[in-house]
Amino acid sequence: MAHGSGGPRASYMAVLVSLLLMAAASSAAAGNFYQDFDLTWGGNDRAKIFNRGQLLSLSLDRVSGSGFRSKKEYLFGRIDMQLKLVAGNSAGTVTAYYLSSQGPTHDEIDFEFLGNLSGDPYILHTNVFTQGKGNREQQFYLWFDPTRNFHTYSVIWKPQHIIFLVDNIPIRVFKNAESIGVPFPKSQPMKIYSSLWNADDWATRGGLIKTDWSKAPFTAYYRNFQATACTWSSGSSSCEIRRPSSNSGATWQTNELDANSRRRLRWVQKYFMIYNYCADSKRFPQGSPAECRRSRF
Repeated sequence: MAHGSGGPRASYMAVLVSLLLMAAASSAAAGNFYQDFDLTWGGNDRAKIFNRGQLLSLSLDRVSGSGFRSKKEYLFGRIDMQLKLVAGNSAGTVTAYYLSSQGPTHDEIDFEFLGNLSGDPYILHTNVFTQGKGNREQQFYLWFDPTRNFHTYSVIWKPQHIIFLVDNIPIRVFKNAESIGVPFPKSQPMKIYSSLWNADDWATRGGLIKTDWSKAPFTAYYRNFQATACTWSSGSSSCEIRRPSSNSGATWQTNELDANSRRRLRWVQKYFMIYNYCADSKRFPQGSPAECRRSRF
């Protein structure tokens, strides 16, 4: 008993270290593309899985683009994927990475990377669809070259809000505003999709810059997929988190924006946001949409 105060403290520290090690192991346990995804279009010569399922590539040429989707459906959680985008002259191309349900009233959470001429920055285009309606675009430049190395693009999807993150830095928050009549994605399970396709009728400078097919094939790479999320199967969730009052212990559920994250979000939106539908008075002459009039954070 000489160490009466040290025993509980030592036990606490042991548990803490164990939890930290478990968290590190969980975050490092990337998925396997063979197990987690189906190559859906473009043929095996354009959509490829290699390195024993640890790396995936999509390519676009004059004949076709390519794409894949997850085998599982999800209803809330955190989704992480590392991408390295098309290098060089990527004008006219779009690399889309998103979650979506099916049907005319589908929900969708979008990352789209709009290519550009060599040396000009990519545009990261984000959108949220609820019950088939989108028109909630925010666009950003990135503070790095997304073609030189892999970077992590994440979505935290909770009943209270959706957070878009780049390298774990929040860039956008879409809050649940059902209390003022704005639909929120909370009842339709979604799969993860990605595709690389030609959109030179609009993607680069409104379609003024066309795809240079002499630079084809255009290729994007994916690795380190991680889903810390609730899967949906046969009408039920793998974890009871559909109600905000749930007490499940998944870390993403309690992952609110702390003061540092809010500072980072303001930094991104001040210096790197290039379009915000909430500020587009020409598009919304009668006033911005209802959700725009609430606190952003």
